[in-house]
Amino acid sequence: MSISKDDYSKMADKASPNSPVILNCIKAFLIGGAICLFGQILFTVFEKAGMGEKEVQAATSSVLIILTAILTGIGVFDKIARHAGAGTIVPITGFANSVVSPALEFQHEGFILGTAAQMFTIAGPVIVYGIGSSFIYGLILYIFKLY
Repeated sequence: MSISKDDYSKMADKASPNSPVILNCIKAFLIGGAICLFGQILFTVFEKAGMGEKEVQAATSSVLIILTAILTGIGVFDKIARHAGAGTIVPITGFANSVVSPALEFQHEGFILGTAAQMFTIAGPVIVYGIGSSFIYGLILYIFKLY
């Protein structure tokens, strides 16, 4: 029995439910905004505690990374992400989740070949292209003396 591509496409469209795009966008906006609001609250608390600008930035980022890693480890972040979708890809929390998730998934293969080897499978390309694009940006600024 052979099925044509058109027939298969029709069957797949019929079997897969339509996504509630507007509702998903609203959830992503609200939950992503709540994550950013929490980050801003942390920033303000650290600032009011008398920390310098660089220390406030480092402390805020560190707390967001640690909380995301903990929430990913205990399975809560995935439940939040299921509802928020792209809203949880706020850069620092999404990055922390992309490092911790593969590490947890492959921990049964051992510390070296499982956790450590798989930890950057998702985050690795982000790091590579982030460093590459920042180098190009810096080079452009240097060449055109835009700094």
